[in-house]
Amino acid sequence: MARTREVGTLWIGGSLSWMEQLCLKSFVDQGQTITLFSYEDIPNVPDGVIRRDGRDILDTDDFIKYEKKDSFALFADYFRIHMIQQNPGMIWVDTDVYCHRPMDYDSDYVLGFELPGEKRVNNAVLGLPVGSPILTDMLAFMQDRHAIPPFLKQSQQDDYRAAAAAGTPVHVSQQPWGVWGPLMVTHFAHKHKILNKVQPLEAFYPIPFPDRLKFMRRTAVVQGLLSPKTTALHLWASNKRELGLRHGGLPPEGSYMADLLVQHNIDPASAPIKGRGRHVFDAGLVDAVPKGAVQRFADIGGTGQAVALAAWGKWLCPIDLIDVDHKGRWMETPSDWVSAYRQFLTEHGVPFDQIRVVAKPDDLLPAQLVSNLNGFGDVNKINPLGDMLDLCLAPAGFLLTDIRKGSGGYPYLKKRGTTAQLSSRNDAGTDVHRVLLTANGTAKAEAEPPEPEENWAEIATGLAGKDGFYRDGGDHAMLFIKRSDTLVVTFDNLDIAMEKREDKRPWGFAFIEKQGWSMLGVTAAGWTWFRDPWVYKQFDELKKKGFFKKFKRVVFYGASMGGYGACAFAAACPGADVVAISPQSTLDKKLVPFETRYKTAWDRDFTGKYGDAAKVSSKAGRVTLIYDPYEPLDSGHVNRFTAKNVVKLRAPLMGHRLGSSLQQMGILSSVTLGALNGTLSEADFYQKLRARKTFARYQKELFNRAIDKGHPELARRMGRWVLTRGDNRHIRKAMEEM
Repeated sequence: MARTREVGTLWIGGSLSWMEQLCLKSFVDQGQTITLFSYEDIPNVPDGVIRRDGRDILDTDDFIKYEKKDSFALFADYFRIHMIQQNPGMIWVDTDVYCHRPMDYDSDYVLGFELPGEKRVNNAVLGLPVGSPILTDMLAFMQDRHAIPPFLKQSQQDDYRAAAAAGTPVHVSQQPWGVWGPLMVTHFAHKHKILNKVQPLEAFYPIPFPDRLKFMRRTAVVQGLLSPKTTALHLWASNKRELGLRHGGLPPEGSYMADLLVQHNIDPASAPIKGRGRHVFDAGLVDAVPKGAVQRFADIGGTGQAVALAAWGKWLCPIDLIDVDHKGRWMETPSDWVSAYRQFLTEHGVPFDQIRVVAKPDDLLPAQLVSNLNGFGDVNKINPLGDMLDLCLAPAGFLLTDIRKGSGGYPYLKKRGTTAQLSSRNDAGTDVHRVLLTANGTAKAEAEPPEPEENWAEIATGLAGKDGFYRDGGDHAMLFIKRSDTLVVTFDNLDIAMEKREDKRPWGFAFIEKQGWSMLGVTAAGWTWFRDPWVYKQFDELKKKGFFKKFKRVVFYGASMGGYGACAFAAACPGADVVAISPQSTLDKKLVPFETRYKTAWDRDFTGKYGDAAKVSSKAGRVTLIYDPYEPLDSGHVNRFTAKNVVKLRAPLMGHRLGSSLQQMGILSSVTLGALNGTLSEADFYQKLRARKTFARYQKELFNRAIDKGHPELARRMGRWVLTRGDNRHIRKAMEEM
């Protein structure tokens, strides 16, 4: 006989977002009793939900987490098994499980397959008989927090046993996601042969994890996947990342989730999704502002919609939209973003008369909270920000802003208050910090004398010290720093080092210093390709005086123009190894008529013993060239290197800026280290390059290539694979248009 069951769940982490509110209220509205356990007060629990202290189940302050993801899901896994054991007949549901219709299962076994194939069992919905062998086994397994799970791969089990034998057993918080969750439940369901009691996929997971983004599509798409067997829907909390990053923490308009919120009378704007694990979304930034009233919020440039709405929800403050262009100039007619921004706010409950467009400096009013996300100091130059802040940021107010490393943003803000870094991201090889500025208590920052410009000659002389040397040849210079009997000779554009790098050091300087190697840095004042008799003379003299013979190992190293320099001037030290990333062989149009770039250097003389890098590098030791074979110009240069000492390492679809790509993938250091110390094999390189599968630039190029080659279905399959594991803006936009 069917019976309507009581369900229970747990929440740790402060206020609920609209997703948890929706799921909890869905059970109430369906007439199914639901109990919410917690260890602290939760201010926005929907009416009708029964509240109980979590200490009724587990009296503890040890809220164990998956440390790698900063997630209390591990404690929830532990709690749910004890809740089921102590509450006969109660069914556990995650707080992201929506009640499609009441769960009236007669059996105490309530669990479901989460993927096609009926092998893997999820625990988002879980009911088990009290005292059953499977429940007893799971409770016993979780008692040892250093247990070696028998369901992990054998190689991983062997690693854990080795660690335990060495006296450093692996704690459960460092083990794989789901070790007390779906992995454990699946293992014991198979062991105790209860698969015949497991509900089919459509019961709770008709939209499985790989397809979870479908919940953000229109209602008809989701409803077409449900069946009469569906009772609950796992909305997948992992969707919070997409919702937070792409939709301001709110459900997309017209989506299934948005329709459910209307059906259950939940206002998402009052409880936006603010974060996921360690990642704080824009809507969550208001929580970084110290307690206190904000009487006015201002957004410079229109990039903080989610922050504005969250500020309204928290303080009911007027919102100013400061309409300036990327150079800080006031707009004569409203920018395109103004109308869409205002519409977004009014659609989510902000009164029209509480939104003010500021289009001239006289209309600026002091605001206690100002947003400048992805704006001045990041994608735009920092200078125009100062005058606006003096007028629109209230004394002791707060500025949320992004600062790109090397932009000069920190010194600029230092004059106006104190900064605290909230988060950091890597954008095209450069760190961008999200910062909270607490302004000084005065209305306008006092002027400070400009900092003196740093001079490369002074910097280099200091770095050389008494055992090194610095030589200045006008357009080129040489810096030698003595450390060990390994010498790395680098080639770089000094203009980039001084203007784009915060440490104002040549390319690879910090890496070489960290290894304790000696360094000979050759720098050019611009795009010269080192074609200068002064440079030739320096290398001739170093060779003649036996400079290179003082070192046991010498490696020439550079990228692009620097890669050309490394290959060409290695001729001064026969037998030295070369590591070059995306190098040119020459710019002599007679030899490389295909080269259409770098016109600024076409008229330079590329003849002589240091001229044609493809030819003169044949006297070097091992010449390692790392390049993208699908970049036709780069490939054309590399194809000219035909000597037996050349090793070509292909990095398909990574582009000419290969060094930047490898850095963003997190493998540049290990690749470079192996190449410079001579241990990098082709197998090692290609093993490391597998990291490109999750690299946005590679994904974009591979997707575009499938489209260009006339394989749209292949592109769709790849796009689905990418978007179910994270985000790629280019692919997401393209998929929407396909």
